[in-house]
Amino acid sequence: MKDLWGVLARQRDYRLMLSAGLISLIGDWLLRTGLAFQVYVLTGSTLASGGLLLASFLPGVLLGSLAGVFVDRWDQRTTMIVTNVLNAVVLLPLIAVHDASTIWIVYGVVLAQSCLQQFFTPAEQSLLPLLVNSDQLVTANALNSQIRDLARLIGAALGGVLAAAGGLTLLAVGDAVTFLVAVALVTAMRHRQARPGRVKESAGGAIRRLKQEWTEGLRLCVAGPAMRLFFVFCLVTGVGEGIMSTLFAPFISAEVGGDGRAYGLIVSSQAVGGIVGGLVAAAIGSRWPAAKLWGFGAFAFGLIDTALFLYPLVSDSVIPAYVCMIVVGLPGALTVAGMMTVFQNLTVDGTRGRIYGAVGAAESVAILIGITSAGFLGDAVGIIPILVIQGLGYVVGGLVVLTRRRVLEPRPEPAPPVLV
Repeated sequence: MKDLWGVLARQRDYRLMLSAGLISLIGDWLLRTGLAFQVYVLTGSTLASGGLLLASFLPGVLLGSLAGVFVDRWDQRTTMIVTNVLNAVVLLPLIAVHDASTIWIVYGVVLAQSCLQQFFTPAEQSLLPLLVNSDQLVTANALNSQIRDLARLIGAALGGVLAAAGGLTLLAVGDAVTFLVAVALVTAMRHRQARPGRVKESAGGAIRRLKQEWTEGLRLCVAGPAMRLFFVFCLVTGVGEGIMSTLFAPFISAEVGGDGRAYGLIVSSQAVGGIVGGLVAAAIGSRWPAAKLWGFGAFAFGLIDTALFLYPLVSDSVIPAYVCMIVVGLPGALTVAGMMTVFQNLTVDGTRGRIYGAVGAAESVAILIGITSAGFLGDAVGIIPILVIQGLGYVVGGLVVLTRRRVLEPRPEPAPPVLV
């Protein structure tokens, strides 16, 4: 608890950023859950509901790496404020959606918000290492991971309630309020990041520089053995995430024998373990090297996932599914905290945004590959074998990280020579 106290009580700006993140993430889950419900109610089409997923993923693939270039040029705090304000504004058209003929507005709003997210997330990840001491990074990243699970629990529940009570209008207003509260919290931060002034240049010169910085981000995300390992791990687990998002509902229905209610409860139960896991990771953050947390967390996460996917072969009870989803939240939190800390230690301010954007874009492509592959292979090979591949991806990834810890851990700088 000493580590938690050191970050939350003594780092005012980080505390404000964490609070802003919690509020806006609650709004994200509120809208995401409510939109999925309302779109199906208005259209009665699962294809229309699937369009929401496509609208939210495309900007990550097409814009992610380029957005990171601009984040490196701009002040991160200002970027977070502007994107939150714009997020609140682009929600307003949802008020005009009343039937299936205007459902295209929903896709436009989701697309616009996903585009803004490509700027917000790299800015947040670039700013975090500047707000805490280097020995507090694991704790700070663990708390960030924990609020995501907490927001998921609160926001998903509120989204269903608001969708039923007031439809899209109430959802839009509720989410807009969370963005504006987040703006107020981030505005109260004292941190300012100086950026070097830009000299005037021709349009052609600006385009050439933009291309140079963009390609540099792509190059840096695989520069050196440590960053290559981080990049490949993100790709492998991205494919696994796509597989999981596609096949988990069929798995619960066809292999476990659960209904829609059981599916919702099983999915949300992971957040419970994630909250506990976030506290554990935050408490031990300064005692364990970040690479060890990442490797051990990924290995344990994969083992538990594999056990979850295989247990229906020997049991028809739904209880092990609940237990596994709760327990897997702990190594999941360790993985995220360790992994993000390693990334932040491997990168420097001024290039971190473009590297994060490039990795994020590649990961989005990997998720789409996982979604597409799972859709075809789930029927041809079977649901359980394909899901087991997802679990084994984490197991192998965790083992590789543990065996390559020396490459991933920052090396202390040599002491300056003593002049006699």
